[in-house]
Order: sequence, then structure tokens, then C-alpha cells
Amino acid sequence: MLVVSIGVSSCATGGKEQNTGTKPVFSAEDMDLSVDPGTNFFEYANGGWRKQHPLPDDKSRYGSFDLLAEENKEKVKLIIENAAAQNAEDGTVSQKIGDFYASGMDMDAINKAGIKPIQPLLSKINSIEKQDDIVKVISFLQQQGINPLFYYHATADQKNSKMNIAGVYQSGLGMPDRDYYLEKTDDAKKLRDAYQNYLTTLYTLSGHAETEAAKKAELVFDFETSLAKASNSRLENRDPHKTYNKVDINGVEEMVKPFPFASFIKGMGYSVPAEINVSQPEFLAEVGKLYKKEKLSTWKTFLTSVVLRNTAAYLTQDFVNANFAFYGQAMSGQKEQEPRWKKVVNTTNGALGEAVGQLFVAEYFPPAAKKRMDKLVENLRIAFGQRISQLEWMSDETKQAAQEKLDAIRVKIGYPNKWRDYSDLKVVKTSYVENILASNRFELDFDLAKIGKPVDQDEWFMTPQTVNAYYNPLANEIVFPAAILQPPFFYLDGDDAVNYGAIGVVIGHEMTHGFDDQGRLFAKDGNMEEWWTAEDSEKFNARTKVLVDQFNQFEVLPGVFANGELSLGENIADLGGLLISYQAYLNSLNGKENTEKIDGFTDKQRFYLAYSRVWAQNIRDAEIARLTKVDVHSLGSNRVNGPLPNVQEWYDAFGLDAKSPLFITPEERASIW
Repeated sequence: MLVVSIGVSSCATGGKEQNTGTKPVFSAEDMDLSVDPGTNFFEYANGGWRKQHPLPDDKSRYGSFDLLAEENKEKVKLIIENAAAQNAEDGTVSQKIGDFYASGMDMDAINKAGIKPIQPLLSKINSIEKQDDIVKVISFLQQQGINPLFYYHATADQKNSKMNIAGVYQSGLGMPDRDYYLEKTDDAKKLRDAYQNYLTTLYTLSGHAETEAAKKAELVFDFETSLAKASNSRLENRDPHKTYNKVDINGVEEMVKPFPFASFIKGMGYSVPAEINVSQPEFLAEVGKLYKKEKLSTWKTFLTSVVLRNTAAYLTQDFVNANFAFYGQAMSGQKEQEPRWKKVVNTTNGALGEAVGQLFVAEYFPPAAKKRMDKLVENLRIAFGQRISQLEWMSDETKQAAQEKLDAIRVKIGYPNKWRDYSDLKVVKTSYVENILASNRFELDFDLAKIGKPVDQDEWFMTPQTVNAYYNPLANEIVFPAAILQPPFFYLDGDDAVNYGAIGVVIGHEMTHGFDDQGRLFAKDGNMEEWWTAEDSEKFNARTKVLVDQFNQFEVLPGVFANGELSLGENIADLGGLLISYQAYLNSLNGKENTEKIDGFTDKQRFYLAYSRVWAQNIRDAEIARLTKVDVHSLGSNRVNGPLPNVQEWYDAFGLDAKSPLFITPEERASIW
């Protein structure tokens, strides 16, 4: 599903100091006034905050976005603990929430159980005696939410977006990206060694001698490397044309032969659909080759590793420690694990998200916030329309189509109109892994039941308690969960300049996703089709290349540069969000000048400071390296120092000129929306 989000990072409290008695939004202690704003605006706006919020040992990154997420986690914990304290009747939502959490917190029982909870899965793998058994076992694991080779899921048809079809997407890798298997750098080699050590540990903990475990780990790594070589890169997966390959079951089986894909689907207990979109045909071809040539023993070893690494975080403390040593320490540079309760809150929240969300909204989401957001969204829509009409580079024909798409954007704020029914999910207090697998089966049934049916336009893909927002091009909709409508994004009693600079830019960001390098390929009804003139498309691509080139120049670590192509969609959305929201703020003044200073800053300065404060963060070098490789969002500092030098109004607000190191000459600036 092509959902694009605002990203992760956040901060302070605020509004007008005289209303709340709290610390000013932009007090000098949160900034670093010794830094020239034209040299490093990120540090100027956030230097004090960064000093006051050093990286906790259990975090690889800690920003104002993360701080809000942590505060939210405390609220969710209270909701879950209150549910657990009720000793509710079996089958009720409170019982399920409470028992799921309790099962994850009972480490004595988890340690005592050892690998017994996953023994039925391992026994199923060990029962493989012939090639056909491989498919049966993969189907069985898929039912448990464990995807050894690919994700099989429901997805809106990109060219008929009101209907759901089946989709197949590459999987099978234990490391976060194919490039970790293929790159020749020293850092990549170290991570490959760490990954093989992790696999060795998993096999050892499951009862194998260390020498045998090491051999199995090497075998698995070679198998996964074959999958990696056939996998699309993240950049290739950003191309909706490349990943749209709709065929019938015969077409899929031709791609993946001799792997019997129809048998795989039937083995999960589902009928074969009429249409299936294969996102990566080359990957399926490699699966077919491996199915034909690899020994049964290799398949059994690989499938066992998939089960172990998919369940390690929910097993004994030794498994949890091994999981953290690779994914937390080696990959991201974390020094310590999060407290157990945070992990279990996350898992409970994931399994019963809308049930928890319904309680969250009742407790923490004021109706006034939704009302004010409704007005802000429409103000941003008007401003975006104004900017489209004023574009000098776009033809009238494409402008009209763009205006129609903008007018058609659906808006969801706060929480769903209808809530998920969790009646069929059974939760017990005695087994954490059993609850995880039961939740996986429940989610798979919910998802695959959509295939062949109309898309439910009321469905949400984030829970209300999620600190984020997203745009869905197949529905042409923007979605703002309740949890993001808090400082530093949204100030219910804050002044307009701050709100337009923070949540206003978020709104503009998500709207702009409908017109970024991916979103622009989808029409107002969500269908992938060409609605631009060829000349306008060429002009758009030339303008976005300016942004690609700018971000490619950011050296994030010695010798490591940002990926301007991978992050292009998000960078377009950041720049567009800034320009659209600033226009909306000016509109709100009705031609009058706001001369009031608050916290010592003019309204124009507060707008850009509010935006910058959202991305305040500290981050470890290992996490910088990982995110640069796998994340479509730019790093926090680049989300500030990247787009702002393209905005003349920012220069004007802070009295900056060509002498400033961040200065970009007008003719070299990115100008898109």
C-alpha cells in the first residue's frame, strides 16, 4: 500500500506564555543564539533543546517527535493498566487488552516456557520430507503472520482503486535492506558478521551445538543473499509503475515456476483470487529457482531461522537479548534496551490498536482540537489552490486537473467513524507468543477477507494514538490521528503563526504528497493514470532534480551522503508544506500586518521556528547510517537546513543575505509547488 507519512522526530510546550504560565515556546534556553541562523538554522532553533535532552541509552534517536511519542506511551500504559485492573469478563475488550499486556510482562512464565511456545512451528518444519511439504509449511507459517519469502496481502488496485485485489511483495531478509547483503564496505561487512553471529546465537539457544549453529547460520546467510540479489532496491520500489504487474494465477505461476503458488494460497485456507499484483517479478523468479535447486535440508534450516528471528523478541530473556544485540546495538547503536513495559505496550497496542485507540480518544482527545483542525485543513486547501493557480511553469490544462484533485482530497481527523471488532481475537493470560500468533492470524484474516471486495473508505491505516500522519494516494486522502494534535505540532491555545508553522506545515506536507514524484502519478479518484501534459511532466522532473541534487550534497557522516532520490517525495512534501502553510497564514491575516512579538520573536520568525522545533533531535551515528540507507525521510537536521534555503520569506524573516553559508541564489533554488 502506497501510504506516505510525515515521518518520526518532535518537541516543546507552548502558545502564548501569558495564557498558560508555562515556559515560552521559543525561550533562549531551547535555542542556541550563539549560532548564526544563516549558518545552521537547525542548531540555532534547537541547540538548547538538544543539550537539555541528551540521548537516553535505550534510544538510537531522541527528538521532539520521539518525546511526544514517549509521553503518549505513558498515556497508553495507563489505559492498558486500567483495563488489566478490571478483571473483566472473558471476551471483553478490557479482558483482551489486560491479559495481552499481562502475558508479555510475566517474564518468569516466559523464561520457564523456553521455546515450547514455538515448538509446533519448528516441528512442522522438521516434518518436511518432500518438496511439496515446503509449500505446505510456508502456507502454515504465513497463517501465523510469519512471511518466509513474500507478503501475500490485500491491496487497492492501482488502476481501479475502489476495488481490492491480492498483492505479492518481496520478503525473506533478516537484515533491513538488500544492500546490507551486497555492499562491499567495511561497515556492511561488520553488520553481515554481526547478523551471522545473531543467527548462530538463535540456533544455539534453540538447542544446537555452537559449531553446528554456525554452519546453519552461514547456510541461511547464503540463502538470503540469493534473495537479496533478486530484490528490488528501495528506490526501485518507489516507482509505482515498476511495482504494478497485475496478472491472474497462471501469470503468477509462470513467474515463480515451479513453485506452486495456487497451492500456497489454498494451503492458507483461501480461494485463489482472479487478479494478483506482483510487485517484484524478478524476486518471484528467484524464489522459483531456489525452490527447484535447494536441498530440503537447506529449506528446513532457512525456515527455522525465519521462525526464530520472527519470535525472538517475545521469547526468553536470552532470545530478547540476542535480538537487541543485533537490531538495537549493531544496527542502530543503542546502548541499552527499553524497559520491558514499553516493549509490551507497543505489542499490545499493535495487536489491539483500535480498541486501545477508542479508550485513548475518550480520555485524551478534546473535540475542540478536531474543530480547529477542520478549519486549518480547509485554509491550507485554499492556499494550495492559490499557489497552483499562480504557477508560471504549469499549463492551464494540468492546473485545472491539479485543482480538481486538490478539491477531491478526503480528510480524516482524530479517529475512525467506526471501530474494529475484536470479537474473534482470543487472548489468554498464560502465553505471550500464543497471543502474538493469535493476533497475527486475526490480522491476516481481516486483511485477506478484503480481496475481491470494494475498498472500505472509512478504514484507517494508523491508530488514533499514533504520533504521525499520512497521505494515501489510492484513496486521495490525508489522515491526522488524534495523538499528533499536541505540542509541538498543535497548540490548542497557541497563536496562529506557531500552529501554521507546525501542524499547518504537516497538513501542507500531506497534501503535497498528492503532488510529489509518486503522488502526482495518481488522479483525483486514486487511480494511477496520466493526467499531466508531457511538457508539464518534463518541467516537473527538471524542478525536482534540483531538490535531488541539493540533498545529495549533505554529508551525514564522513564519506556518507544523503540519498536525494530516495528521500525526494518527502523533501518535496516538506518544501511544499512550508510554502502552502505560509500562504495560508498570510491569508489568515486578511491583509493586516501582525506586529506582535511573542517570546521575543516576530510572527514570521515564530512560523519558521515552530517548523524547525518539530525536527529537534539527537541521533547516534549508527542510526544515521541506517536511516540514510532505509528511510525515505531525510534526517531531522536536513529537514530544516534543506528546504528553508529555498524559501525567500525565511531569509526575509531573519534578515539573511548572500553572505550566509546556507544561502542559495534564487536561480538555483528548488521551486515546485
